[in-house]
Amino acid sequence: METTVIDLIRQTGVVAKAVLLILLFFSIFSWAIIFYKWKIFKNMKKENQKFFDAFLNSNGTKELFAVAKRFELSPIASLYREVFSEIQGKNPTNLEAIVRKYSSEEANKVESYLGFLATTGSTTPFIGLFGTVWGIMDAFRHIGMKGSASIATVAPGIAEALVTTAAGLFAAIPAVIAYNYFTSQANKIINEVNDFSETLLKYPWQH
Repeated sequence: METTVIDLIRQTGVVAKAVLLILLFFSIFSWAIIFYKWKIFKNMKKENQKFFDAFLNSNGTKELFAVAKRFELSPIASLYREVFSEIQGKNPTNLEAIVRKYSSEEANKVESYLGFLATTGSTTPFIGLFGTVWGIMDAFRHIGMKGSASIATVAPGIAEALVTTAAGLFAAIPAVIAYNYFTSQANKIINEVNDFSETLLKYPWQH
């Protein structure tokens, strides 16, 4: 009878099952973040472009503020709203500090959850390796107990080791690829925020 991966998982010990559950947690949350960030970044870029077009054709700060409310996912629209709300009706002498503050907050929002992908990519292979080592130790323990190194003796421990190794890689590889891709996308959006910040410093807020 052919042994499936599910059968191998069922045959693993308590430690290996605990390792697999931890890796499953990392994998599920990583994929959730991957789908979420893919959708968010796509919409961020679209809304940034639409708001910037509106910014270039605006007739005044209040009108542009109303337009900015329609682009909830755009970091530069959000930056404009925050700065406008902070200095409305004032003649601020610390405009640069205000703009820097809110642009930094927007950059942090853009980079949110990427740290979890980095953590997944760097730690799950080692979690899987722990399961691997444990499985090999278990195989040697069975050899010592039975005094035999036959396939039947070592197979459960080796299978346990291979399953946890594969699970660690399965969690890590997509997370690393996604982290590198999303970091690149985040840097592009953050550059747009920084460029827009420079524009706001020269913007005639009183018109």
